[in-house]
Amino acid sequence: MDNRTVVVTGGTRGVGAGIARAFAEAGDHVVTCARRPPENPVKGTEFIPLDLRDRAAVAAFFAALPRLDVLVNNVGGTPYRRLTDAGAERHARVVELNLIAPLTASLAAHEHLRRTRGSIVMIGSVSGGRPSPGSAAYGAAKAGLQSLARSMAVEWAPDIRVNTLVVGMVRTERSDLHYGGEDGLAAVSRTVPLERLAEPADVGAAAVFLASDAAAYISGASLHVHGGGERPAFLDAATANNEKWKGK
Repeated sequence: MDNRTVVVTGGTRGVGAGIARAFAEAGDHVVTCARRPPENPVKGTEFIPLDLRDRAAVAAFFAALPRLDVLVNNVGGTPYRRLTDAGAERHARVVELNLIAPLTASLAAHEHLRRTRGSIVMIGSVSGGRPSPGSAAYGAAKAGLQSLARSMAVEWAPDIRVNTLVVGMVRTERSDLHYGGEDGLAAVSRTVPLERLAEPADVGAAAVFLASDAAAYISGASLHVHGGGERPAFLDAATANNEKWKGK
């Protein structure tokens, strides 16, 4: 895997930084891009400022690369916002960042990846496969991202492999703000079968795998990185055999 060039969009913090670090530790030349520089740069990576919503800038960024072997479309995110709390334009911006930006980057990277017979890893979310109250536009965009990846895997085969990581809850430097401190994190962790949130390194390891020779025959797939999913609420609500379902 040495001497490959890997681009990780939004790779400056949180999950993106974990992905960038995993590829750097695997011996790859890693380029991260985001609007703002990293506060804590990942050792062994190069940062180039880029707004993934600026299509002309994205095209220029990829055209300037001498080589590209792997593109990780990690850029994305959303604030908590119920549908009726904002107009359609604000929700459209969420869709643009989480769906259109990965499509834009993939199209700009296509010729590089075709020449190197490279791969694309989309960073999806469990929000794309279940109701996402408070982040409905985000969930819809992530559902679209998985669909896009499957179609792209067919259209661009056999030259380029395209897969999706369906990521669950991840503990990052900002998780305590989202989940209400350590007590909130502990409570949320108990809803995961593996009894912990993912670490960015867990997502990074999965991304490295999908981009490796070990996954050479995997394309159009969705790999869940969610610790076993979410414990169904009815198990705790039901009274019959409640202790048995809790594993006690």
